[in-house]
Amino acid sequence: MNTDEEEAAINAGIAADPDTYELTDEEFKQLRPVGRPKAEETKERISIRLSPEVVEFFRATGKGWQTRMDEALREYVVRHSG
Repeated sequence: MNTDEEEAAINAGIAADPDTYELTDEEFKQLRPVGRPKAEETKERISIRLSPEVVEFFRATGKGWQTRMDEALREYVVRHSG
């Protein structure tokens, strides 16, 4: 923790720096998280060994190849579930 004197020096430095902008409490309330929205159903992270030709096939389909691989595996599960 900083002492009161240290806090005062830090705040004075912030106020004197033209490139520094301190957000107000109201501005902080308006901030939103960045990145993807949280998914309702999260996926499990695993490590798996696959044949190179399988990985190459899905990668060649472009962005989203892992999602397509997941969809293919889900389809397999549906077809082979009793």
